[in-house]
Amino acid sequence: MSNIILISGSPSASSRSAALLEFVRAQLAAEKITGTIVSVRDFPPEDLILGKYDSPAFDRLKKLIEGAAGLVVSTPIYKAAYSGSLKTLLDILPQSALRGKTVLPLATGGSFNHVLAIDYALKPVLSALGATDLLQGVYIVDKQLTIQPDGSVAFTDEEPRSRLRDAVSHLIANIRTESVST
Repeated sequence: MSNIILISGSPSASSRSAALLEFVRAQLAAEKITGTIVSVRDFPPEDLILGKYDSPAFDRLKKLIEGAAGLVVSTPIYKAAYSGSLKTLLDILPQSALRGKTVLPLATGGSFNHVLAIDYALKPVLSALGATDLLQGVYIVDKQLTIQPDGSVAFTDEEPRSRLRDAVSHLIANIRTESVST
């Protein structure tokens, strides 16, 4: 069985970006794939801000990524870029941490004005970390979804749900293809 690491780059306890990962995890589970969610909030802020690469707080994440078939990275977009807390977490990872990994970037933002933030801000960093296969990202505007009282996501229409479902299906197909070829 494959394992996908789902990284939430939101510093907020309750966020649309993190809620998207729960939606993704449910889709993975339906395909008998384990989705392990890791949040920037799981790490000591001081270790992140000061870039303590050797902090034992990051050991579990590094091992999870090493053994994962792929990753989903989800972030809110602030001022046309992904979250600073996600940037600090990615900076902690070894230079080739994503080598051999398929990565699906997700983002949420206040308007469609920042739809290219995935391609021009997030993907270059993921590529620099060695991501072998960077999938087409999914950007969802905040007004296209709401967080329900139970933490699940409700989409305001089918279009964003469909795009996200298709992207996750593509991720699943890629990791299954890679596991067969190795």
